[in-house]
Amino acid sequence: MGWDISGANGSRPDAAPLDESGAEDLLRGICFKTGPPRTVGVELEWLIHDRERPDLPVGQERLDRAVEAVRALPLSAALTFEPGGQLELSSQPAGSLMECVDTTAADLAAVRAALDTAGLAPVGLGVDPWQAPLRRLREPRYEAMEAALDRTGPAGRAMMCTSASVQVCLDAGEEEPGPLGYGRRWQLAHLLGAVLVAAFANSPFRQGRRTGWRSTRQSLWADLDPVRTLAPGSGRAPREAWAAHVLDTTVLCIRREEGPWEVPEGLTFREWIRTGSPRPPVRADLDYHLTTLFPPVRPRGHLELRMIDAQSGPDGWLVPLAVATALFDDPEAAETVYRTLKPLAEASDASAAPRNALWTTAAREGLADPELRGAATACFGAALPALERMGASGAVRDTVAAFTDRYVARGRCPADDLPEPGELSHRGLSSDQDLLSGPGPLSDHTPPRSGKAATA
Repeated sequence: MGWDISGANGSRPDAAPLDESGAEDLLRGICFKTGPPRTVGVELEWLIHDRERPDLPVGQERLDRAVEAVRALPLSAALTFEPGGQLELSSQPAGSLMECVDTTAADLAAVRAALDTAGLAPVGLGVDPWQAPLRRLREPRYEAMEAALDRTGPAGRAMMCTSASVQVCLDAGEEEPGPLGYGRRWQLAHLLGAVLVAAFANSPFRQGRRTGWRSTRQSLWADLDPVRTLAPGSGRAPREAWAAHVLDTTVLCIRREEGPWEVPEGLTFREWIRTGSPRPPVRADLDYHLTTLFPPVRPRGHLELRMIDAQSGPDGWLVPLAVATALFDDPEAAETVYRTLKPLAEASDASAAPRNALWTTAAREGLADPELRGAATACFGAALPALERMGASGAVRDTVAAFTDRYVARGRCPADDLPEPGELSHRGLSSDQDLLSGPGPLSDHTPPRSGKAATA
């Protein structure tokens, strides 16, 4: 989810103020870095629970000891902890799907072992089915974020403290048009996004009750903020659309070197530049502002797909990673899926994702919706041969095929198989390997780390 933001608390006093045209030029230059797709990455968030009593909150001291143990591990991925105590692993950009899978599986095996020693387990669910939001990190940015998001209701706190996701990061694509062109890939990401929401919906519960959504996490995103979580409006080229969206979204907070951060109300970044109040914004402020935007697809030079619930099971995380990579980076699969999904999206209303009818249906119904089931069947059908062409291992292809048979072929999603929260409260996570991220065909060993991960 990327709430943990690096950098100084405020702006250097000697930094040059931004002007409007300069900000637009910066945004157009950094949002889509084009070239042939070569690298892939994944960001995995996990809820941390007691193995035997997952319904009870983990004590702060116990969690702190576990965090210290995990931080001491020699991981390839970057490790952060989210405001509610969720653990996030962000892989290095890898030169291939298999490199990303192998290094991430090795990291997860080490993390699971460290948590197991403490009697804890990383749980892959889109929203915590037991706990109410409890913010554990007390830092100025989280104080400010909570204050800003509280203005539109409780969804912000729930997202900060009780949600988890799988985020797939793919190269923006080539400058030229075609299946691997950045314009087509940007459009494909928003077409495919609803299908990914539906196929991987895995959060039907919140605070011990069914919510009426297969992906409660996606419903929370839609309620989080009037603009901050939306895709840019259609009708403009991707660079222009994103630059306008960034500047016309309200500033979540203004950082300070000392004291609480200011939380302005209704101040867009464009207005901040024009007024220069309460101080003129500089490049560091624009960089920070970008991290406070949460659209379903975020262009960060590469494309960050943010709509997928965290996945249960030993290797559930690798299925969305493998499927998305295959459908974007294999030209034949990309063209097939684009042509398949375009009519489905055109039949929906014109509202921006994730608030249009298609995305709402995906979050509520999952693959029980016949049109989404048909689209998912075509997408997963295209992904399997693409994975073989890309050199994916037999274990990865078998894992994707098993997910396809268990869910997609039956018009189901992971949310449909989850036990009731009260049932697990009594028998514990150790009794349910489908839910617990325990040993599996890829996560029961530590693959050798051969070669260096590619850099973006």
